[in-house]
Amino acid sequence: MDQHRRRDEEEAEVENAFNSEEGYDKKEKKEQREGEKGGEAEVFSVEKAFENKPIPSWRGQLTMRAFVVSFVLSILFSFIVMKLNLTTGIIPSLNVSAGLLGFFFVKTWTKFLEKFSLLKQPFTRQENTVIQTCVVASSGIAFSGGFGSYLFGMSERIAEQSEDTNHGFKNPSLSWIIGFLFIVSFRGLFSVVPLQKIMIIDFKLTYPSGTATAYLINSFHTTEGAKLAKKQVRTLGKFFSFSFLWGFFQWFFAAGDGCGFANFPTFGLQAYKNRFYFDFSATYVGVGMICPYLINISVLVGGILSWGLMWPLIENRGGDWYSKGLGQTSLHGIQGYRVFIAIAMILGDGLYNFIKVLTRTLSGLFHQVRNREMTSNLPIADQDSPVISKLSYDDQKRTQLFLKDQIPTWFAIAGYVTIAVVSIFSLPHIFPELKWYYVLVIYICAPALAFCNAYGCGLTDWSLASTYGKLAIFTIGAWAGSAHGAVLAGLAACGVMMNNVSTASDLSQDFKTGYLTLASPRSMFVSQIIGTAMGCIISPCVFWLFYKAFDDLGLPGSEYPAPYAVVYRNMAKLGVEGFSALPKDCLLLCYIFFGGAVVINLMRDTLGKIGSYIPLPMAMAIPFYLGPYFAIDMCVGSLILFVWSKIDKVKADKFGPAVASGLICGEGIWTLPSSILALAGVKQPICMKFLSRTTNSRVDTFLGSS
Repeated sequence: MDQHRRRDEEEAEVENAFNSEEGYDKKEKKEQREGEKGGEAEVFSVEKAFENKPIPSWRGQLTMRAFVVSFVLSILFSFIVMKLNLTTGIIPSLNVSAGLLGFFFVKTWTKFLEKFSLLKQPFTRQENTVIQTCVVASSGIAFSGGFGSYLFGMSERIAEQSEDTNHGFKNPSLSWIIGFLFIVSFRGLFSVVPLQKIMIIDFKLTYPSGTATAYLINSFHTTEGAKLAKKQVRTLGKFFSFSFLWGFFQWFFAAGDGCGFANFPTFGLQAYKNRFYFDFSATYVGVGMICPYLINISVLVGGILSWGLMWPLIENRGGDWYSKGLGQTSLHGIQGYRVFIAIAMILGDGLYNFIKVLTRTLSGLFHQVRNREMTSNLPIADQDSPVISKLSYDDQKRTQLFLKDQIPTWFAIAGYVTIAVVSIFSLPHIFPELKWYYVLVIYICAPALAFCNAYGCGLTDWSLASTYGKLAIFTIGAWAGSAHGAVLAGLAACGVMMNNVSTASDLSQDFKTGYLTLASPRSMFVSQIIGTAMGCIISPCVFWLFYKAFDDLGLPGSEYPAPYAVVYRNMAKLGVEGFSALPKDCLLLCYIFFGGAVVINLMRDTLGKIGSYIPLPMAMAIPFYLGPYFAIDMCVGSLILFVWSKIDKVKADKFGPAVASGLICGEGIWTLPSSILALAGVKQPICMKFLSRTTNSRVDTFLGSS
């Protein structure tokens, strides 16, 4: 599922919890004061609560301790994102965890120094914002780097699954992956810098995730918020320990294929055969607690529709629609229906939302430009300006500080042009199939697409980075035609485009967070640069550890099947070859599900409140290929949170994200020692496997006779 369609409800809930309960004093929040003139009511001012705390310069916000903490957390979150990438592709927002853990580590360090009178610089919300920005930028490379999608889709292992070795392949190598990421990951940062004032000040885009993160960080640095954060970190630590130890315990029983708790036939062996079972994954129970209820239900509905109804019916057509002797992994058999119908739903949903967000973007842009009351030259320190005087105290202070440290436009343009020139000459050396003129066209179009994505994300909180990437796959693939390596050219173009628009929207979110926490735009930009550089090294190293430790990485039925690598490879193949390779009636079913995804989205947008209960097509498409086992885990997480909310809603709102983060982080970080054990050749000692009574009797008879 698109990582960036991830953030709406969970962070809004966090924002509400901190705002209403602990972030600011509840009494002060509700209290309204008479204005100095006209008796106008003025709500509680955030910045007046912080006015006695000095604001460090933009260089003072970039501390060594902030980047040391960011580096440690980047490794943790890169492991988590990589594991999620290589299992199901569902990646929840980790902003809350990054902000919370960053606050805890630095606060603990400063408290220690303070006891010995060694503290030279207090911990500020601006420094907390720098940490959160750096960590999210770094771990974001684990997603936009394509390790579970386009980049791994180039490998021979995925090409063989797609029966597509004729179009070439490029196996992963640490050197070229790091070089590729350094070339393509920074361009998007420069493309939106000249527009930061328009986005944040002139158009006042909300950027819901950035706003929620800012409220969270502001609340940490109040007395009550710090107390709550301490309790939350303690809760996170408890569930982190439980999840880590649970992963360690499960490892002992997984000595072979189909062994261990992850293969427990919860609903019976027949249901297990169709991938309906609870696999005891603390990670996906935690993901289910963070993701909105609708996403979890949508994934489960998709699993029931596909593995509960469609695939058994299509398997009954074996010998008619496809040859029965092809096996479960051939794209000319049942696997072809699983992969291409999922692709059709993903493309239908992506196309609909692309058009919807683009329409809203252009419409909103037109109306804001036409009706804009602000002049294009807002003063930096002119308190008496009629424009500034219309703003609230908070907005006045935020606007002045935001404009004070603007990044020069010439610097952004020079940076973009330099990276473009380097890319045009260097990318064809990494991917000979990606011609220099393909790269040139992408770089000409990219700034406009980056702006559209950043603006649309500000309106809707949806980043359509993967949709733009798919657009590049089909465009460049069709341009390359049937030439050898056209599939690789499309996948590489996807990476170039996806990294550009993804980092552009992420930086815009960070600018909004910095605006609301009085962090300088320059410190935000520098922390994003440093975080991206960290990610370009950390993420490939983490992927390389997985790649070397698990010989079956990317294979169906393995611990890490990397489902989206197959999907992206086949998208590129489809763009080059057309529909000729599809099994019988698969194209008709693809048309039906493509149209169904569009119709479902139309119903969601036109039926008002009723539409909000209709499942999401993108979420429904995920289990079509993988199966519904992880959906059951996620629904268990939803059920836990739902029951908890019924028993004590206040505590559920406060501590639910901390519990979920602990479950995700603990089992996620267990992958590091498990990978090291695999590399060292240490095998699990026990195989716990479940057999039917008949099979068990045959095994007993065989063992008895031997």
